[in-house]
Amino acid sequence: MKQVPIKLGPLALLLTVISICLTTLAVLAFATARADQRLAAKSAETVSTRYRLEIQGQEFLKELSETDPADYSLMDLERDAAGNWHTEFREGDAVLRIGFRPSADGHVRIVSWRMEKDWAEDDSLGNLWDGGFSP
Repeated sequence: MKQVPIKLGPLALLLTVISICLTTLAVLAFATARADQRLAAKSAETVSTRYRLEIQGQEFLKELSETDPADYSLMDLERDAAGNWHTEFREGDAVLRIGFRPSADGHVRIVSWRMEKDWAEDDSLGNLWDGGFSP
């Protein structure tokens, strides 16, 4: 009986390619999972900060409803030319700006309730082309 030789060349090449592909996919899946975890943590911190500022704003409104409008100037509030009073609450780089106006019936009318984030332009890349042409 004659024994047929087994050729491992094509099979070894195929297994090598498959293992490289699986390794690449595993590394990409791990990198994506870590990026998703970092993004979820950052999002959770942002939402927590926002809710803490909202709580401070609501507590301020409760205090404001119990305060006489003549005493607003004693509360370290700013007044604009239109007669609206303004205050802000900060936590980190997040800011809650509240604008309100006392109404004739003794209630407070909210004219603005804005959540903002301080932002500074990142110019660490140096002198980049601004899109304009110089003569």
